[in-house]
Amino acid sequence: MQCAQIQINYYYVGLWTGHDFHSQFPSFATCSKTELIDLSTVDVILISNYHCMMALPYITEHTGFTGTVYATEPTVQIGRLLMEELVNFIERVPKAQSASLWKNKDIQRLLPSPLKDAVEVSTWRRCYTMQEVNSALSKIQLVGYSQKIELFGAVQVTPLSSGYALGSSNWIIQSHYEKVSYVSGSSLLTTHPQPMDQASLKNSDVLVLTGLTQIPTANPDGMVGEFCSNLALTVRNGGNVLVPCYPSGVIYDLLECLYQYIDSAGLSNIPFYFISPVANSSLEFSQIFAEWLCHNKQTKVYLPEPPFPHAELIQTNKLKHYPSLHGDFSSDFRQPCVVFTGHPSLRFGDVVHFMELWGKSSLNTVIFTEPDFSYLEALAPYQPLAMKCIYCPIDTRLNFIQVSKLLKEVQPLHVVCPEQYTQPPPAQSHRMDLMIDCQPPAMSYRRAEVLALPFKRRYEKIEIMPELADSLVPMEIKPGISLATVSAVLHTKDNKHVLQPPPRPTQPTGGKKRKRASDDIPDCKVLKPLLSGSIPVEQFVQALEKHGFSDIKVEDTAKGHIVLLQEAETLIQIEEDSTHIICDNDEMLRVRLRDLVLKFLQKF
Repeated sequence: MQCAQIQINYYYVGLWTGHDFHSQFPSFATCSKTELIDLSTVDVILISNYHCMMALPYITEHTGFTGTVYATEPTVQIGRLLMEELVNFIERVPKAQSASLWKNKDIQRLLPSPLKDAVEVSTWRRCYTMQEVNSALSKIQLVGYSQKIELFGAVQVTPLSSGYALGSSNWIIQSHYEKVSYVSGSSLLTTHPQPMDQASLKNSDVLVLTGLTQIPTANPDGMVGEFCSNLALTVRNGGNVLVPCYPSGVIYDLLECLYQYIDSAGLSNIPFYFISPVANSSLEFSQIFAEWLCHNKQTKVYLPEPPFPHAELIQTNKLKHYPSLHGDFSSDFRQPCVVFTGHPSLRFGDVVHFMELWGKSSLNTVIFTEPDFSYLEALAPYQPLAMKCIYCPIDTRLNFIQVSKLLKEVQPLHVVCPEQYTQPPPAQSHRMDLMIDCQPPAMSYRRAEVLALPFKRRYEKIEIMPELADSLVPMEIKPGISLATVSAVLHTKDNKHVLQPPPRPTQPTGGKKRKRASDDIPDCKVLKPLLSGSIPVEQFVQALEKHGFSDIKVEDTAKGHIVLLQEAETLIQIEEDSTHIICDNDEMLRVRLRDLVLKFLQKF
């Protein structure tokens, strides 16, 4: 089971009265269809990146799940930070107001979008606790890139670098003869994570593709440039800049770009604030996961230098981080400034305070960089809003051009993807380039649809014990091809098959003895020699004529040949894998013909 399928979605939950939103305690919708699958029967969950594990406590703590979860160390540690920040933000939300009548379907359809379009609102749940987070994380087993993990002897799973975030993974699920690749949240851009491992995806029977960019028409480099220029323009005019963001991921790249941009743009005296309950941990973790970084940043670690430039920004007091708005931040705060804080949905967290503080001035700007949320829906409760709003979504995941190139390089036999990827976006139906183009055409699926993968397991690998292998006597039947017969006992356990030597027949002894369990094993019978080879029809006819047979006629069939001995009223049917001799109650004639046939075959 791939945990990327079970992401957490954040919604604004409230009632609509005139033009005002009246908020209630935040609720969360998980993407899992619990009625579709009994999660207590799931054995394994594979986590692709830390954004994909936000719903994990709902699964491990409330569904009877007893299996194993696999993820890389950065995924677990940064995922912990994201969940810790989320829990901290939710605990700050006032709990006095509560509204539930809007979840009634008759009332919901009267609400404005996006509330009336929300799916399965009755299943939305309150946030988990930190205790549940710790319990969920304790069930995760850490893995490294290219590490082969054997599952019940049936398949091996292997994480590969996906290039999207620290520790992000694609997964190979492989038996001895079949290979399935799961590609989710991958990037070919040269940012801070290790580059994407494409070579290991080759020779896949099925490639399951998901997690493509949500903004296929936006160039990440162009968005970063636009982000920097709008930020500089605002602070030069005396305004403040608010950047709603997660405490990890794109923020590292933004800080690195600003590090290179500050002096040239004349922003050396502008303070940058990073406010999050996990701000300090996030900045430190990014510096210690050296083996998970790209080559250039790994090189800096061994110099030694900090791989990320935000370490220098902190040392020079250009970047300051705080756990909340209270305490030291209140005394250090000065304007104009740039603030990075969460939550990107604008529904909870310290970002709410800054939206209310700066929203009434047109000098200030809020810049949206996270593609997970519609900025128009995020801003809806704050309208009317005087501050400028800039949408610079930075999504480094694969776009359709990159996917087409990737598929041509790795050449999977079959591609499986969401239905949305196989057709242009509804708002841009003419953009045929915004869809997956591959041969054969991709197999698509819809939400909560069960899809049978287009391959069947045809072979199993069997190991042979050394002492049994030593007893075999191969016989060459063709140049370079040898065969040997095997008499053995097949032992199967944990999906592993082993050929063992057959038990030796017990010698009869005098007197009565207790019957042993091994005596129940039947003795192996002596097998008749096996035959191999093909019968050359022309030479066989010549042999028949030498042995006194005449009036011979040969007919070709779809499967072989028929040799008619018209005088003897006998028919010999020769096919690729069988030979039949049909005569009229003349056993001596049949035996003579059989011996002639056997002269053309090898025995072993």
